[in-house]
Amino acid sequence: MLSCLCMLLLLASAALSHLDEATLDAHWEQWKITHKREYNGLVGDEEGIRRAIWEKNMRMIQAHNEEAALGIHSYEMGMNHLGDMTSEEVVEKMTGLQVPLNRDYTFTLALDDRVSKLPKTIDYRKKGMVTSVKNQGSCGSCWAFSSAGALEGQLAKQSGQLLDLSPQNLVDCVKENDGCGGGYMTNAFRYIQENGGIDSWEAYPYVGEVRSRRSTQCKGYKEIPMGDEHALAVALFKVGPVSVGIDASQSSFQFYQRGVYYDRNCNKDDINHAVLAVGYGVNSKGKKYWIIKNSWSETWGNQGYIMMARNRNNLCGIANLASYPIM
Repeated sequence: MLSCLCMLLLLASAALSHLDEATLDAHWEQWKITHKREYNGLVGDEEGIRRAIWEKNMRMIQAHNEEAALGIHSYEMGMNHLGDMTSEEVVEKMTGLQVPLNRDYTFTLALDDRVSKLPKTIDYRKKGMVTSVKNQGSCGSCWAFSSAGALEGQLAKQSGQLLDLSPQNLVDCVKENDGCGGGYMTNAFRYIQENGGIDSWEAYPYVGEVRSRRSTQCKGYKEIPMGDEHALAVALFKVGPVSVGIDASQSSFQFYQRGVYYDRNCNKDDINHAVLAVGYGVNSKGKKYWIIKNSWSETWGNQGYIMMARNRNNLCGIANLASYPIM
């Protein structure tokens, strides 16, 4: 059985190599057009360097998908706008979660608050509590998008109004954080509480002008017991969308496209990216997952979302740094 599988992989690899030789140039040119890439060549052979990175990523993605087709993986990968970047560059430019050294940890769920029987699925997108997927760009502001998303969910729950809130307001004004240099979600919640609210996206657009109008107040925040996936599920059930931190340094995450994501190399002790948990569920094969909204645009993942394996030893540290605002 093992020898047959190895033979299938070798044949797939050979076919893939032949396909690449015939079509790689065309794929590269089309990718540059799709993602509006132009290279000025001021730093050596810039296009050549980026092409080499892109080709390495393309080969990795296709090899992974050949294995996924054989049932080795539970998810597929796909080329996206990150294709000409290394994993290290993606982490440097497009993450930004920084946990305070003097973190004041206050968890939210007492033992008598825990719930043993939860709904099989929760998806707050279907309940009108999740705004559209955004793009943080080359700014370490993931923490601001995650915080704004959690507050948007609470606003929708309390008032029935789904309003896009302003991550830029947080990037510019949360002095405990470092703007595009990174930050932490509870610092943002604390700022909103002390500031008396934050602006809407319309009043204070991303990379826009500072306005004086404020909306959407916050009374404080709560944190989930560290590493407790059941508590995270309870918080989603009781509260709504929850800000979470994960390790986003794996190429498998950066080029995720569909399916239930599981990579044993994802490090739960080295968390670098803030995202928003908007629900959970189980697929037809019985694989449990979290529904995660990212801030890398709709061209990433499954229209900006990823289904991350749930109850798989706290994959990527998803339950380590979870928190939500109180309205």
